[in-house]
Amino acid sequence: MAVMGVQVVVSLLAASLMQKMAPHCSFARWLLCNGSLHRYKHPTEEELCALAGKQRPKTKRDRRMNGVTDDKPLSVPRDIDLRLDTSPITAVDALVLRYFLDYQWFVDFAVYSTAVYVFTEGYYCLVDPQKETNIGVLWCLLTVVFSIKVFFMVMRHYFRSEEGGERSVCLTFAFFFLLLAMVALVIREDYLEFGLEPGLAGVTSNLETVLKQRGWEWTLPLAKLAFKLGLVALCSFLGACLTFPGLRLAQTHLDALRMAADKPLTQVLLHVSFLAPVLVVVMWIKPISRDFLLHAPMGKQTVQIVSDSAYNTARLWAIVGLCLLRLAVTRHHLQAYLGLAERWVEQMRKEAGRIAVLEIQRKITRIYCYVSVVSLQYLGPVILTLHCALLLKTLGHHSWGLYPEPSPLPAAVTAARPRPDGEEGEDVRAAVEQITGILSGIFTPLFFRGLFAFLTWWVAACQVVTSLFGLYFHQYLAAS
Repeated sequence: MAVMGVQVVVSLLAASLMQKMAPHCSFARWLLCNGSLHRYKHPTEEELCALAGKQRPKTKRDRRMNGVTDDKPLSVPRDIDLRLDTSPITAVDALVLRYFLDYQWFVDFAVYSTAVYVFTEGYYCLVDPQKETNIGVLWCLLTVVFSIKVFFMVMRHYFRSEEGGERSVCLTFAFFFLLLAMVALVIREDYLEFGLEPGLAGVTSNLETVLKQRGWEWTLPLAKLAFKLGLVALCSFLGACLTFPGLRLAQTHLDALRMAADKPLTQVLLHVSFLAPVLVVVMWIKPISRDFLLHAPMGKQTVQIVSDSAYNTARLWAIVGLCLLRLAVTRHHLQAYLGLAERWVEQMRKEAGRIAVLEIQRKITRIYCYVSVVSLQYLGPVILTLHCALLLKTLGHHSWGLYPEPSPLPAAVTAARPRPDGEEGEDVRAAVEQITGILSGIFTPLFFRGLFAFLTWWVAACQVVTSLFGLYFHQYLAAS
């Protein structure tokens, strides 16, 4: 309690509220079950037989009494005039959804994590506690880890698919993003301004001071190589995990535009939210973003519109605003996904032949049961991008523009002063202070700026690639 002060109290309160209030008040459940989303109910056998001009199917007992032993599945013509009934999604309906509890816990945790982060930012702005650990950073780091875990859970579901096509798609995009990550890491800072190389150089310089004391300076090149290989592997894994969310986003975007054909303002919001990752990617391309604003051409002269710190602040606010816009149009995308049931029925009516009644019911039910998975695919990248940007702000010592931006210059690594022999508790505290001092000296704000700037940019770049490919696939390949 003395180490972190009031932040521990707020953190424990948030954790307790999340556990106690989840059955009564849940943002994730409200997002699906507030009555604005309507699901399509599958027709019964009696309704399908009535549309096909058949009598009500007999029970198995009646069929045995009449001597009928034919066990062929009941089928109806594909071109029947089938109209699906709709009903609002309720909390009871949501209990049968696939991965609903995982979806509810993850989204609620992200909400509480953001609330704790907002509190800690205000606390540091007003009180400025120098010796306290920012516990909002811990919540954001946990949210990033849980986001990756959720992506892996959904991707593992695709890998277990019997068809196997999804597995091939994930592996193909994983290899493609592996190559793309290696290309991104070798591009000069004059074009992609992550600041990863200066930050890594600072870490190497500070680490050299520590390793030389133990005669391990020969491990420095290996450590730098291992870091870059690990970063490339992480980028490839994230690209594979974000493949199907991007493909799904493209599909729901096209369907949402069709549903909002008579609402121009909604269409504009949908287009801007779809292009949000493109805007994030562009904000780190130095010649067309920072250089353009810092050296804007004005005739034969150049004019500085904003300063470096103001541009960093504007970029953070832009990412937060684009994430909120994505959140605002969530209902349109989820309703567009639920509308796949009606589109499938319309496509079925255009085909000839017969279809089993069970297949119709199974297809319509399956679309509804996976709405929570689609919600994870839609909200997961938004949550990951937002919290990477929050970590970039705090660990990179940026500013929201409400107070001055601290300097990201690396601190020198100093050896801990020898302490006199004391109690065991004092020895533990001295060891913790020594380790904390060494780590804070090695991993400087300059390094965190480069790392989280790259991760924020990479998540957006993966969304751009997969969603654009999804647009091409759903408009040209799937239609052919």
